Amino acid sequence: MNRKKLGFLAILFSLLLVLAACGGGEKSSGSGEDGESSESGLIGVAMPTKSSQRWVDDGNNMVEQLEALGYETDLQYAEDDVDKQIEQIENMIVKGAKVLVVASIDGTALTNVLQKANDQGIEVIAYDRLIMESEHVSYYATFDNFQVGVLQASYIEEALNLKEEAGPFNIELFGGSPDDNNAYFFWDGAMSVLQPYIDEGKLVVQSGQTDFEQAATMRWDGNTAKSRMENILSSSYSGGETVDAVLSPYDGISRGVIQALKGVGYGSGDLSLPVISGQDAELASIKSIIAGEQTQTVFKDTRDLAAVAVNMTESILNGEEAEVNDTETYDNGVKVVPTYLVEPVSVDIDNYQEVVIDSGYYSEEELQ
Repeated sequence: MNRKKLGFLAILFSLLLVLAACGGGEKSSGSGEDGESSESGLIGVAMPTKSSQRWVDDGNNMVEQLEALGYETDLQYAEDDVDKQIEQIENMIVKGAKVLVVASIDGTALTNVLQKANDQGIEVIAYDRLIMESEHVSYYATFDNFQVGVLQASYIEEALNLKEEAGPFNIELFGGSPDDNNAYFFWDGAMSVLQPYIDEGKLVVQSGQTDFEQAATMRWDGNTAKSRMENILSSSYSGGETVDAVLSPYDGISRGVIQALKGVGYGSGDLSLPVISGQDAELASIKSIIAGEQTQTVFKDTRDLAAVAVNMTESILNGEEAEVNDTETYDNGVKVVPTYLVEPVSVDIDNYQEVVIDSGYYSEEELQ
């Protein structure tokens, strides 16, 4: 009887060992000792700042899509501090990130840290801002930034009816941050439409500030734009002239310009606010459009751009070529970076409902 019991216990113990081994095998195939997925891995996402809603949306959209595919993510914001962003990327490298997705603060400042990434076999995707002067950029995911400028300027052209009206109309020009390569594409796209009218005299820049270097707005800062617009108004519009249009490349700049204009009476009485362009369809600027202040913005659906970056990440990790639609335009000074361009959309009071609400980007409640 004792021998039978011992035999039964031996069989039972053997079965338990088999079950334990099976359970242990499933666990080890799914995660490492620190909980990181060994099949999917860690993806580092470096964003420039939380001060712009669009970068918050970009980061959240990427994290949501990557984690839905089983990846772990390390999302960091550097608050426009270049050294901080470099430190964050270095930490991602140390953590063993498989791919880095980087929206750079200064596209020329990452050469050394990208070399470190390359030394560890980590590939890099430039996100919406081209990383300059490095061969270690595998892909670039962005919007058609030249077209963004064209949309902004074409809206001004149509709003002032420049093709038919004799003018002249007064316009002031604002550019983006000179350390962001995209700013030059926005400017060049806009000026491809506006420059002929300036040369003809139909558009007049009363301030005389017609070069990008004069119009640039460091770090896309709205307060910097507000101060510059105040100076322009006091120095160039003190004799009764009025501003008919403002080319603004970004919503935060647009709102700063609007504050300066309202400070001297625009938007009240008989003094209407000028036509004012923008970009990113930030919530505050959509509200401003509804209120009749900002006139236009360019919507760049960050859900679509995040999806492009996620697909590029998947391709890299699968050893495949990522889908691109531009292999000629985006030269970072060392190489032409294979690029996927997403199309932007012009938004104003007439189509904001369809573009940003019906698409689910914003809700009716958010715009109240």
